[in-house]
Amino acid sequence: MLKDIPQLTVENVIVAVIREEEEGEHVWNVYIINLYDKEISGVIVSSVGYGQFDGREVKTSTLRHLIGDIASNDYGKIEPIIEDLFGLSNEFWVSFHLNGHMYDKKYIFLPETIREQYFTIVPVINKTGVMIR
Repeated sequence: MLKDIPQLTVENVIVAVIREEEEGEHVWNVYIINLYDKEISGVIVSSVGYGQFDGREVKTSTLRHLIGDIASNDYGKIEPIIEDLFGLSNEFWVSFHLNGHMYDKKYIFLPETIREQYFTIVPVINKTGVMIR
């Protein structure tokens, strides 16, 4: 029976944290990017931060975002993120539908990995940031 369940792997979805300028101030935003050649639908993202802060275990509130549909080679904004959370693990659990199947994948930005030294050009958005594919 388990052999009848397809083992689906997410390969063409990126989660990226990008520093942008809004109203003259630097802000950080988290995006989801669809690199599939088809639209992904029913995109839902759950986010949470956790880890050590000032020597104690902390966990942020879990946020859930309904992004909806993302066209091929397009993106959606998940949420803004504050620099105070960069010292924690920041987890984004993405679920979506493609070709009649449901996919999901967990993306985790480890503590201190959202730094300028790790910046790269994020496809589709064409801005610099940190991304996980």
